[in-house]
Order: sequence, then C-alpha cells, then structure tokens
Amino acid sequence: MSRAAPGSPAPSDPHPIDPHPIDAPGTDERSWIAWLNTLPGTGMAGLASAVIVAAHPDDEILGVGGLISELSAAGARLRLIAVTDGENSHRGLGDPAALARRRTGETAAALRALGAETTEVIRLGLPDSELASREDELAAALPRLTSGFDACLVPWDHDMHPDHEAVGRAARRYCPRVLCYPVWMWHWASPGDGRVPWHLAFGVPLSPQAAARKRAAIGCFLSQTEIRSPELGPVLSAGMIAHFTRTTEILFR
Repeated sequence: MSRAAPGSPAPSDPHPIDPHPIDAPGTDERSWIAWLNTLPGTGMAGLASAVIVAAHPDDEILGVGGLISELSAAGARLRLIAVTDGENSHRGLGDPAALARRRTGETAAALRALGAETTEVIRLGLPDSELASREDELAAALPRLTSGFDACLVPWDHDMHPDHEAVGRAARRYCPRVLCYPVWMWHWASPGDGRVPWHLAFGVPLSPQAAARKRAAIGCFLSQTEIRSPELGPVLSAGMIAHFTRTTEILFR
C-alpha cells in the first residue's frame, strides 16, 4: 500500500482545503467488530482459480491474504498481477528503485508465509501514484491476463486512494466475476457509513491457520511498518494493521 493521496496544504497556502479522508485519524478497529457480524458470510472454497490484482505490494495481502492462503492450500491456481512496485510509498526519502526491489522481495516473502509461494506473479511496472492516468492502458491489458480464471480479486473502486480506484475501475470494465477488497475504507469509513454499499458486502471466514499465516505475511512488509523518518511514521500504523488481522475478510460484489 502506498499512501499517496493528497493531504493538507502547507501553512502558507492561501486557500486551505480539508485533509483527504485517508489522512484523517482513522476509525478504531473496536468500532468495526460488532458491525462486521451483521454482514452475511460465505466461503470461497469452490474456486478452482483466482487472479488477484494489487495496485501496490501488500494490497493483496492486507485485503485477501487469508483467502489466498486458503485457496492455495486447496490447490487452486493463483495469479498475482502487481500493477506497480510501490516505489513512491517513501516519496522524497531514499532511492525509489531500491525501495521497489525491497517491496517486491517482501511480496515474495509474504507469499511464502501464506503457503502460496507457487502463485504466478506478473509485474506490470506501471508508475506508483500515477495509475489514474494509465487506467485505459491497464484496462486493455487485464482481459488477457485474467482470462480463464474463476474470479478476479481487485482493490475496491471507491477506496478513496486514486491508484486503488483506477485498478478497480479498470477491472470492472472487462474482467469477469470481479470481487473487490477494501483497504483504506477501514480507515476513513465507519460502521453504517452511507458512502459504502454494505448491501454488496459479504464476509469470508478464515480458518485459524489461514488467519495466522496472514498475520505472518503482513509482518513481512517491514518497509511499510517501520518509521520512515523522524518526522514521518510508518505507512501502516498499528491501528491500520488491526483492520487486517481479523478472522474474516470482507469483499464487495
């Protein structure tokens, strides 16, 4: 996940704007627990294959890492399409190319932690934080890359992160059986939030083993959980990570 959405302007800006929702303090995980129990649940064991599309390294682990683990254990054919290498999550700090190498290595380690190391990984190498301008290009590539799979799992196209939304929109244009996983929604939304189509949401319960594997996989992304500089905290705070260590994952139809 790259936190690249616009934030507050500099103090000297004569026309201040409200902070972007993903820069807000966030919703505590305890607020979500009871609400999630009201959503219908369903298993996904019937899938023989799935293609997972990630805007940035770790999106797929946060959103559907447990499901990836479950499907891999069941022998499903899995393909991961990594749209960017996440080189801009530390914008202005260090070498973007080195960060991209680090993050792709973290993805490989996370797939091993999930027991899904045989997942086919296709890297598109599109620029991190610029996917809105490359949406047509991505939409043209996805039909060929997703053809023949039972389901296509993609970032939610209303996640309020421009890269996530561009990927979700591109997939919905041409891919069969698209299911969307939210990432930043858990931060900016709240239970019953009218901006969220809860009638399209359903829960995927995870086995204890899959939930444990997912926690281990999230731990592989040290580039996202460590403090980036004395002035800049981690991309993934402890509060944000709490949303993804549940025993249920949420998808939108």
